[in-house]
Amino acid sequence: MPAVGISPLAAPPPRAARMGLVGAVVIALAAALLALTPATEAEAAPVLLSQGKQATASSQEHYGTPAGSAVDGDSGTRWSSAAFDPQWLSVDLGAPAALDRVELSWEAAYAKTYRVELSTNGADWSTAYSTTTGAGGTETVDVSGTARYVRMLGSSRATGYGYSLWEFKVFGSTDGGTGPVIPGGGDLGPNVHVFDPSTPGIQDKLDQVFSEQESAQFGSGRHAFFFKPGTYNDINAQIGFYTSIAGLGLKPDDTTFNGDVTVDAGWFNGNATQNFWRSAENLALNPVSGTNRWAVSQAASFRRMHVKGALNLAPNGYGWASGGYIADSKIDGQVGPYSQQQWYTRDSTIGGWTNGVWNMTFSGVEGAPANSFPEPRYTTLDTTPTSREKPFLYLDGNEYKVFTPAKRTNARGTTWANGTPQGTSIPLSKFYVVKPGATATTINAALEQGLNLLFTPGIYHVDRTINVNRADTVVLGLGLATIIPDNGVTAMKVADVDGVKLAGFLIDAGTVNSPTLLEIGGQGASADHAANPTTVQDVYVRVGGAGAGKATTSIVVNSDDVIIDHTWVWRADHGEGVGWETNRADYGVRVNGDDVLATGLFVEHFNKYDVEWYGERGKTIFYQNEKAYDAPNQAAIQNGDTKGYAAYRVDDSVDVHEGWGMGSYSNYNVDPTIRQDHGFKAPVKPGVRFHSLLVVSLGGNGHYNHVINDTGSPTSGSSTIPSTVVSYP
Repeated sequence: MPAVGISPLAAPPPRAARMGLVGAVVIALAAALLALTPATEAEAAPVLLSQGKQATASSQEHYGTPAGSAVDGDSGTRWSSAAFDPQWLSVDLGAPAALDRVELSWEAAYAKTYRVELSTNGADWSTAYSTTTGAGGTETVDVSGTARYVRMLGSSRATGYGYSLWEFKVFGSTDGGTGPVIPGGGDLGPNVHVFDPSTPGIQDKLDQVFSEQESAQFGSGRHAFFFKPGTYNDINAQIGFYTSIAGLGLKPDDTTFNGDVTVDAGWFNGNATQNFWRSAENLALNPVSGTNRWAVSQAASFRRMHVKGALNLAPNGYGWASGGYIADSKIDGQVGPYSQQQWYTRDSTIGGWTNGVWNMTFSGVEGAPANSFPEPRYTTLDTTPTSREKPFLYLDGNEYKVFTPAKRTNARGTTWANGTPQGTSIPLSKFYVVKPGATATTINAALEQGLNLLFTPGIYHVDRTINVNRADTVVLGLGLATIIPDNGVTAMKVADVDGVKLAGFLIDAGTVNSPTLLEIGGQGASADHAANPTTVQDVYVRVGGAGAGKATTSIVVNSDDVIIDHTWVWRADHGEGVGWETNRADYGVRVNGDDVLATGLFVEHFNKYDVEWYGERGKTIFYQNEKAYDAPNQAAIQNGDTKGYAAYRVDDSVDVHEGWGMGSYSNYNVDPTIRQDHGFKAPVKPGVRFHSLLVVSLGGNGHYNHVINDTGSPTSGSSTIPSTVVSYP
């Protein structure tokens, strides 16, 4: 925002209770592993092939014990069958594999007589192992042969109950055991700059990169600065486009700047509304003047920071600004948004907050102002219902690891100020360190091998979908690593598995229309992930701007219990390749899954609906939207009998939904006479509720007739005064 080839995916039918069977999408490897680079020639050790793959069964005992629970990597979940013979459990490995062994981890209800069977097509089975004296517990069965499908067929139970498996693990290799192994770990590439307090020329390097990135809004440079634990004096780190700065301690106070981390808007004549795509994380600051300046707009996260002073969110001169997002941070002094149009702060501690323009929203923030919308414009929730902080790179001694913080419920305050952060450390050796030039084939092979992904700063063209099929996989980008799908493919798909963590990267639409750019769960996904949700954090989507791009729907969430924590999904209104049809993108975000939570949802400028919500019990805390600037006339956005497509639409089938702190703005600068019937549309039901809604006409460029449905006063004139609804219905 300056001020700020297929038909659309069909809407799903209303869903009742979760059905329990995992509906993960699994795609086979598309090229022989011998073609992979980088790689080392070696005998490939057998690896776990079954985790997170699609599993089916002859039956399940009851809700909560689906087939997928036996291949989810969680020893606390299980598949159990009905209590009669025979019964079977099958897993699709996604591609033919040379098999080595099968491990069966039985619950108390185990098989006395069973077979392990193999198939290449899922229909014709051969016996690889059989026994009539199954002992229960954990049984390891040696098997040999090549197969894509593996199943346990039980014909005699040891108890009066059904068959029950905690885990069904299949080991082998997809290359026959003779191909290359993709190594984990390694160096972080040329665009990751690591310093310790004794490193010479730190300020010079910061200044050099800033001079390259200050105004490179659609440039190709990508950089990440990392500072080892210690104290750094006389630092002023000015942060430009596609630049991230972070400490390498486990806590922010491990890495202290006697100085500043600065974002200003001198490059744009004091206007901060285009200060996108950058981040600051995991540092403690003693600002030189007592106040640190962080004048940003969308896609610029301020996470896990400790400012030992005040924080100014406006540019020098207090020009326009349209941010922003703070999480898991402590600001000892006051936060001054000043000219910021909107802001969301989550699970933090602040010394105070000075003002609000249109929409200032807080959840789980110690020191936040009291809820007072519409005047002052504060929407405040005492806690955040569910949260899990973004994964981050840190040093454990001399070893790089990625820390994945633990999930919290009803969270308030930071994760780190009152003790050791809770979570899991994963060594870098468990990551494929992705560097520019890597192919989608290599990336998928690394995932199939069991590695996580760490994208180093760069731009990555992929000619096929990146498939994340394993539970608890981490995909972490550094320096706003950018993925561009070629040939109209979907950039990334995540299977309907537990605990995947996507963070810190940008998906940029390619020139050939993609049906979707990011999918979480396959169509019909229904597994329960409440205990271990998938998270999408600082993952941004762009359609146009850097060049013509197209996508029908940017993000589709099919899985249940997903947390979307700070995203900016943007159909470009400026830059290259911009026009009503040039960067056509009808839909921004579509949520089909149940119990999905969005905290910090920024979605802008789509040709039709910006957000559509079909899942039950969805929640959104803070929403910021602008309708497409470039609609040529009223007819271009006519939606049947309705004028304009709502910025946020909850489907009529939904019974329970809730939102807080949500705004939509019009800036129809091609045809200012355009009118929107409403910014928000939702069914009128007791369980569908909204709090603190507003619509704004920017300078009279288009107007809204209502805020939500037929409720709320129309905008009028050119005074840019919001029309508000405090609560609905």
